[in-house]
Amino acid sequence: MKALVIAERADAARELAAGARTMADEVVLVSFGDAPAAVADKVAKVSVPEGSVLDDAADTVIAVFDAEQPSVVLVEPTRHMKTIAGRLAAHAGAAVITDVMEFAADGAKSLYFGGVAERVQKAAGDVAIYTVSAGAFEGTEASGANAVEDVAWVAPANPVKLVSSKPIEKSGVDLGKADVVVAAGRGFAEESELDLARALCEKLGAGLGCSRPLTEGVDWLPTETYVGVSGLMLSPKVYVACGISGQMQHMVGCNRAGTMFAINKDKNAPVFKQCDFGLVGDIKDVLPALTAAL
Repeated sequence: MKALVIAERADAARELAAGARTMADEVVLVSFGDAPAAVADKVAKVSVPEGSVLDDAADTVIAVFDAEQPSVVLVEPTRHMKTIAGRLAAHAGAAVITDVMEFAADGAKSLYFGGVAERVQKAAGDVAIYTVSAGAFEGTEASGANAVEDVAWVAPANPVKLVSSKPIEKSGVDLGKADVVVAAGRGFAEESELDLARALCEKLGAGLGCSRPLTEGVDWLPTETYVGVSGLMLSPKVYVACGISGQMQHMVGCNRAGTMFAINKDKNAPVFKQCDFGLVGDIKDVLPALTAAL
């Protein structure tokens, strides 16, 4: 049995290749640039021409798929990779099973209906294509000879025209890799109050995340820090929810944390039914005291 891994970032490539090793005898990685060392038996290296966008690599990836004929395809769930996964599935006459959190004997487990329910799915055809959330293969190790093969670019019939491009400046800790995450919610009445959360982050060596209103409502924090069903899906060792009510759309992004703490002045906030430890109090009082105690 052969598995194909399609990943944009090195960390995701390593984790998905490790997971693929538990599912197949041979692992082939599609890499857009240099691949991490010793993660697959074979690396199909795709070089995107200057002026092209990553989405336009779909036809090239399809050519790799046709050549390798894998039974399983694991895809990193970035925007570019989701586009490629969809076009690959259409080509293969298959469907994509999305946002998989866990694989078991009875199928792939994922969330749906905005995170309010779980479902288990199996592919009905000869090939199974999954987009896989970070942490699904935690604890597994990748291996392989990494025999690199440069893949010829297949120009798409209708390419995307790149008008302009500029990098987004990332801020703070990479939340996907952080062991501890402190998340701020609507309990912060003013932007300046976020300094209370930042001070706690410094004590804990944590990354600062937030609920959706703080990045899309008032624009206090960058979009890459939003935790929730349409944002980041995290599994840190510790998650500290500060001033977050605990609506399901947010909690599905952090409910795989090892230990969850919650601070909220509303004793009836839903977050207290989902955390391991809760403290009822105003963040303006609790956070300075907690930071001082630490």
